[in-house]
Amino acid sequence: MNRGLVLRLESLLQLRGACRQLRALSCRRLWGAPWTPVQAPAHPLRPVLLHPQPWHRHRAIGAASAHCRHLATKEERKKQKKKIPLTRGEVEIRQKMTIEELARAMGKDIDHIYEALLYTDVDLDSLEPDSILHEDHIKMIVQKSGMKYKSAKLKEEKERKNTDAPRGHACHSELWGDLCCPCRPPADPAVLTPRPPVVTILGHVDHGKTTLLDSLRKSQVASMEAGGITQHIGAFLVHLPSGEKITFLDTPGHAAFSAMRARGTNVTDIVILVVAAEDGVMEQTVESIQHAKNAGVPLILAINKCDKPEADPERVKKELLAHDVVCEEFGGDVQAVNISALKGENLMVLAEATVALAEMLELKADATGLVEGTVIESRKDKGKGPLTTAIIQRGTLRKGCVLVAGKTWAKVRFLFDENGQAVDAAPPGIPVEIMGWKDVPSAGDEILEVESEQRAHEVIDWRTYVEEQEKLKKDMEVIEAKQREHRMEYKQQQQKLAHLTWRQRKAVLYKANKHLLFQRPKDRREVAKDTLSVIVKGDVDGSVEAILNILDSYDCEDECKLDIVHFGMGDISENDLSLAEAFNGVIYGFSVKANNSIIKLADKKGIKIKLHNIIYKLIDDLKEELNSRLPPAVVETTIGEASVLDTFSVTVGKNKIPVAGCRVQKGLLDRKMKFKLIRRGDVIWKGSLSSLKHHKDDAQVIKAGMDCGLSLDRNLEFHIGDDIICYEETEVQQTTSWDPGF
Repeated sequence: MNRGLVLRLESLLQLRGACRQLRALSCRRLWGAPWTPVQAPAHPLRPVLLHPQPWHRHRAIGAASAHCRHLATKEERKKQKKKIPLTRGEVEIRQKMTIEELARAMGKDIDHIYEALLYTDVDLDSLEPDSILHEDHIKMIVQKSGMKYKSAKLKEEKERKNTDAPRGHACHSELWGDLCCPCRPPADPAVLTPRPPVVTILGHVDHGKTTLLDSLRKSQVASMEAGGITQHIGAFLVHLPSGEKITFLDTPGHAAFSAMRARGTNVTDIVILVVAAEDGVMEQTVESIQHAKNAGVPLILAINKCDKPEADPERVKKELLAHDVVCEEFGGDVQAVNISALKGENLMVLAEATVALAEMLELKADATGLVEGTVIESRKDKGKGPLTTAIIQRGTLRKGCVLVAGKTWAKVRFLFDENGQAVDAAPPGIPVEIMGWKDVPSAGDEILEVESEQRAHEVIDWRTYVEEQEKLKKDMEVIEAKQREHRMEYKQQQQKLAHLTWRQRKAVLYKANKHLLFQRPKDRREVAKDTLSVIVKGDVDGSVEAILNILDSYDCEDECKLDIVHFGMGDISENDLSLAEAFNGVIYGFSVKANNSIIKLADKKGIKIKLHNIIYKLIDDLKEELNSRLPPAVVETTIGEASVLDTFSVTVGKNKIPVAGCRVQKGLLDRKMKFKLIRRGDVIWKGSLSSLKHHKDDAQVIKAGMDCGLSLDRNLEFHIGDDIICYEETEVQQTTSWDPGF
């Protein structure tokens, strides 16, 4: 036999043996049998060891070794991977499940969930393992996997205990049923005591409401030397000669009154309706009447400006009959008083009418137990912090009480009366200013006293939780409505395209989306300021391709996003203008033209068209446009430098303030500028100076070579050798760091 043929047969036999060995290795996982070398055939044509071919054996051994290493790695990976138990039967599902949670409940991996969502209306590119799935999609995935589902009821929200503070009235909520907070029992009639009436003055603009309030203050101050009438932020108290008191709210018609009505809190007992005698009933007058009716508050009519010749009080009373305001002389129950707020006429008559109505109402309150009140006005004082003017409705407010209002709380540090003087207690019906709030509450918020600071935290946490749940419920309703609308549109679209091939469907969808881009100006979508949308037009395809290749190298998305809306060949057209208008973009043309009508239309719509014949000039122009979208950078310019030579402290009140004795080494120190403290090369502090002195005198500027003492707006300890830098901040336009390569 030919020797070459024999050698070729031997090589084929060895290759066949190596293939059988590799096949045995690949079957190892299935059969679990240990790998053993395959024996040579029982009757070889020639001895196998004659004329061996080492390169075949080495290649086979290398391949087998590589496969063994691969199998070993997969075995280790399999051991490290957490075993997911297989679930048979029902899968417990709930709302707002994530992909990872659903996979764990089904005993599947995340890829299985993605495969189930492959041919649905869900955008797979936007999904992450922690993405929340819609309930319909969850059910569809379970059914596609051959399983059944059962809904799990959420119990955590129901099990959470209501820790709100007891209120004096029922508070209703759509989320938590009829009653979402506990209510305090009504006060014992035996402990009720009379309280001053709370009066709000309402009326049309320029009818004299503010003048009436001012006149009440002035007349009372003139008649009573002890200052019986005073005003302090939002409310003031009038002391009548008979000893009666009236609390006036200095926010007539303000948002606080609307907030009170919205919360069902009848802080106002009586409304004084001011109507100008010469103008009569106006629009704001009618609105004020409606406010009083909605709140269930009785009216007193004050006909102002009766001192004018054109005044006609009788006409005013007759006009009010059309709005169900019937004065006593017409058989109604509304008292009418003719006054002149400017001259102070009949002001005491108005006050006595108010007291008489208050006596008929028998206004009483419980001055014992936990405090209830309402915020009339709130503000932030630089020295005192958050302050609120409030009227107490129940209980007696004292220093040290722990209060909650809205989503903030306070431990009362000080109470101030209408004179601004500190008081120890505030009974019901008296305006008082409260100091000690952690944050500023809103006007109209209900004030409730709780037992301790820990209890206040519980109340705030509960209210925050309830607000979040209600907001989440509303958001979910909106999301579900949008999803239902989207799914309906998707199904209709799929039904229309069911008879087409996938290529045809893709072409139809592209045309539909392209058509949606051409919107009217009022329908254009909002584009972020840090996004540059561009439309590229070139004379030939190669030019457009070259520009797009350069734009593909843009890698500064964190600075400004570059969005290529459209590209193509040919001159600038109206379609390009429509796209640029819809996306607030810029049109770049390379070796193309734009006719006069297009240029005029672009100018009218405020669209930029930039034409170039040299490619690097086009890119430079694009970089300048990117630079214009970047926010300005703040640059520090050093004005002066000083070194700390000594440190000491001065006492201001009860506080010790660190002071640095410095010498200016370069430039000057200007107190108006900003400063920074540098220690061993590190910036310790940045800010402004609280004081700058030369010897014992205050100074605005310290020049080079002069000594000075300075203190910071923060109490920081100085070290000898520290550097004080005086600098000025200026804004400069940033430039993009994108390098196109030329």
